[in-house]
Amino acid sequence: HPNNFCLRILVFLFQHKDAYQAILDGVKGGAKEKRLAAQFIPKFFKHFPELADSAINAQLDLCEDEDVSIRRQAIKELPQFATGDNLPRVADILTQLLQSDDSAEFNLVNNALLSIFKMDAKGTLGGLFSQILQGEDIVRERAIKFLSTKLKTLPEEVMTKEVEEFILTESKKVLEDVTGEEFVLFMKILSGLKSLQTVSGRQQLVELVAEQADLEQTFNPSDPDCVDRLLQCTRQAVPLFSKNVHSTRFVTYFCEHVLPNLSSLTTPVEGLDIQLEVLKLLAEMSSFCGDMEKLESNLKKLFDKLLEYMPLPPEEAENGENAGNEEPKLQFSYVECLLYSFHQLGRKLPDFLTAKLNAEKLKDFKIRLQYFARGLQVYIRQLRLALQGKTGEALKTEENKIKVVALKITNNINVLIKDLFHIPPSYKSTVTLSWKPVQKADASQKRASEDTTSSSPPKKASAGPKRDARQIYNPPSGKYSSNLGSFSYEKAWKGNEGLIYFQTNTKKL
Repeated sequence: HPNNFCLRILVFLFQHKDAYQAILDGVKGGAKEKRLAAQFIPKFFKHFPELADSAINAQLDLCEDEDVSIRRQAIKELPQFATGDNLPRVADILTQLLQSDDSAEFNLVNNALLSIFKMDAKGTLGGLFSQILQGEDIVRERAIKFLSTKLKTLPEEVMTKEVEEFILTESKKVLEDVTGEEFVLFMKILSGLKSLQTVSGRQQLVELVAEQADLEQTFNPSDPDCVDRLLQCTRQAVPLFSKNVHSTRFVTYFCEHVLPNLSSLTTPVEGLDIQLEVLKLLAEMSSFCGDMEKLESNLKKLFDKLLEYMPLPPEEAENGENAGNEEPKLQFSYVECLLYSFHQLGRKLPDFLTAKLNAEKLKDFKIRLQYFARGLQVYIRQLRLALQGKTGEALKTEENKIKVVALKITNNINVLIKDLFHIPPSYKSTVTLSWKPVQKADASQKRASEDTTSSSPPKKASAGPKRDARQIYNPPSGKYSSNLGSFSYEKAWKGNEGLIYFQTNTKKL
């Protein structure tokens, strides 16, 4: 009879409670007793709920034993304790154990966490985020890395919409105080969530990044942390922009606050051309800028900055020689970025050059364009000649790699200048920025037809990242500048930035 069976079970458990307690006490014995305890405590755990706390504590003692074999056995069995209300606590314990420097132990902890993830994802995440928010630095670091590498391996039945919403909510709490590296990892985590792959999901991520970037605060170009935070955040935002997710807020901030202070920018990152880095980011974002409130004003700021890098022709003396001591320096990498950005935003106000500038200003600009274009033709011809007939391995030498990049830059500038020489100026040509790979189908175009269904960031510390850590940077792929003056070629390397100098004789142009 069922009632008699239940009664026998209760009698058995009552009679054997002392035996189970003896097993728990085994953790205080020798190595042999501890090994047995590591196996039998989890095996009979479910039969003695009133001893649950004592059992978990005993197993935790074994997880911290000096004998590595005992530790590994105890860790391996921890998922058996992850039942009901005990699961978040087990997840918390396993998260703390991620600090182990023993590779075998570390792998066991990872596997144990993944196994309880499949039992209760939210409960496991509760333990992980508890340690990320309150645990020691080494535990926090490894818990974040666990999430950034393991979440994407979990099946859809585990990573439900409810679970993803929980991850987003908890991540926002963490993002109130993060280092640059942690911020990058969390953006990797969040951008990988299925529920945030939609247009509205990416828009939510852009808003999160904008808040982290502190776009409402006054920009301080002399504060390296302020500059680094802005660049770090912008790098995370750039891949999210598309025809439906606009970069307007970032582009506006760059035009109004960063461009006017371009020469004053500071960075602690050695070897980084901070000005070129800023201009590259602006160029990439300009393609996805939506309607801008102060378009004419910001286009003027961009135009003025472009003029700084597009010199007037040097004055000639009566004998036809250059009256100056030096030829103007043509900084092609900077001009490519600025000209591209101006070309993109100029489409939104196509009469800017003809109606918004006075005749003298327009004439001055066309003289600068013409001078720059004449120099370009020399460089393009010489670069093509230098690369003619070279294929395969020959193109992989450092010198030829720089020439290939230089040719891309000069070709891009040439196309854009031709557009601006039209009467009226045209903004129809398209180019691929020299540091971007040429793709058959632009990912941003595919986004246009994506689902627009889906779901505000929490309060953030106004001082920005508080945890001391060096920001992570990907150095720019190449810097190309030139002095206009017979063609000679010279290169030098500084860090990961290729510096190229071309000189041609202006009288041959």
